[in-house]
Amino acid sequence: NEYKSYLRMSDTFTGGKLKLKGVKDGKVKKKKKKKNKHFDKEKVNNELQKESDENEDSERPVPSQPKRTPAELSFLKAQEKREADRILKKAETSHRDRVEQFNEHLDNLIEHFDIPKVSWTK
Repeated sequence: NEYKSYLRMSDTFTGGKLKLKGVKDGKVKKKKKKKNKHFDKEKVNNELQKESDENEDSERPVPSQPKRTPAELSFLKAQEKREADRILKKAETSHRDRVEQFNEHLDNLIEHFDIPKVSWTK
């Protein structure tokens, strides 16, 4: 019974676009923004000039960075020094030397993951 009624409903469907309720001709109208009728350009220009005059008169020194404590300054100095030392140390050795040092380091490591020989006779 239900299947038959479903078939009847599907037969009546013709296809095409879905229609929105309450919309005529398939077009949705956008609401227009209200314009302020009492907008006075001269008034705005005068206010902007007053603000710019006030800003020029009250020239405040703008701090570029927050003041740091002596501990922070010493920490930053030490950090820069360590960075410079690290760069110099890397610049001393060539790539070839670094590769050789790395290979020596790998040779000295314990070969924990190597597969041990099982057969004693071979």
